[in-house]
Amino acid sequence: MELVVGRVAKSHGVRGELVVEVRTDEPESRFAPGAVLRGRLPRARETREYTVESAREHSGRLLLRLDGIADRSAADALRGMLFLIDTADLPPSADPDEFYDHELEGLTVRLGDGTVVGTVAEVLHSAAGELLSVRAADDEREILVPFVTAIVPTVSVAEGVIVIDPPEGLLDKE
Repeated sequence: MELVVGRVAKSHGVRGELVVEVRTDEPESRFAPGAVLRGRLPRARETREYTVESAREHSGRLLLRLDGIADRSAADALRGMLFLIDTADLPPSADPDEFYDHELEGLTVRLGDGTVVGTVAEVLHSAAGELLSVRAADDEREILVPFVTAIVPTVSVAEGVIVIDPPEGLLDKE
């Protein structure tokens, strides 16, 4: 299974730098000069390897320069590219309250009384924090559950279950 650690948002300047949306807790090691990244363009099946030439922060964004990408047109051709790692290469988390996105996706979401709410389809990362995108069990609607301890008191990857204690109205159909 593959895990996305970054996405090329756009080019920056005329020398081939890329603006990268970071999707990893370890950008300083994943995007360090000399690191080899596996990239896949949108709608492509095959991946290609790129070596990081330089990385820097600019206005709160990560700017990358990759070997062989020397101008704006080469950088523009990489727009939307996903940088991937194999989940088998990830070390286990040392913190029992931290999870990789792929560990949560597919888990059954239940209420404290055992009522099935749905299944985690995706973990969304927003400026306000993480959200669990839950596909409701009773229909095809999406329920966005803030991934905070007050609402998600229990996560058991081993049992394949997340228990939620939703505030009033969170599960209401519109």
